[in-house]
Amino acid sequence: MSQFIEACIRANEEIAAALQNSFDDTWFEKTEIGAGGDVSSRLDLFAESVFVKHLSHFGQIESEESGLIGEGDVKIIIDPLDGSSNALSLFPYYGTSVARVNARGILDAAVVCNLANGDIFVKTVQNKTRQGKLFSADFQDPKTVPGSEIGLFEKAYANSALIAMMDAEGLKFRAPGAIALSLAYAQTVNFVLFVGPFRIYDFAAGLALCEGLEVIVEQDYVIVSKDIDTVKKLEEMIKKTRSLEKEEVKNGI
Repeated sequence: MSQFIEACIRANEEIAAALQNSFDDTWFEKTEIGAGGDVSSRLDLFAESVFVKHLSHFGQIESEESGLIGEGDVKIIIDPLDGSSNALSLFPYYGTSVARVNARGILDAAVVCNLANGDIFVKTVQNKTRQGKLFSADFQDPKTVPGSEIGLFEKAYANSALIAMMDAEGLKFRAPGAIALSLAYAQTVNFVLFVGPFRIYDFAAGLALCEGLEVIVEQDYVIVSKDIDTVKKLEEMIKKTRSLEKEEVKNGI
């Protein structure tokens, strides 16, 4: 592993160790609107401070919480707490994401970690994706499931018409609420779907882990799957719902 990847792992281990016994009551407090547009909690800011401590000497950090931190030709894009609402509700599906963009503008390293169960996924400078556990030196190829029974649909609550179409087609899904984590698990599920406006913090690292899968990234939706037919079917559904919405607006419905 590179020094950068190792530093990311140490940062995640420090955060995980702090969370291991119980949440500090002050972490639930809300502070102010962060650079990503959401209100930051003290837990978000704690996680950010750990990443800044471990990664700031590698380049300029762009964080969902505080925006640009430090200087440098290398940019490190972080979401210090992916799935903040889950974490603050003690729902065990939350983690972190880090992506490094080198001086040539190429994303050459990424790390996504599930703090709730210790799964960690890394994209190395050799362009390989590896999966391991926090506090363990063992890494392997990402696990994959050929006949996945469910997909992951982030932001499903805002897309009722699309949900109805998917139900009619028998496309089962869950909506766990942490997009970087969901993208990291793309090898094990039927699909990962996000529909709505999105920010670079949420997707940079997760998408870097999806190399070799079928991926569609548009302005307001992202589809990832092992199966090209599933990707095409979902995109057709999205376009159909958009068409129906336009007709409803046109007819004043």
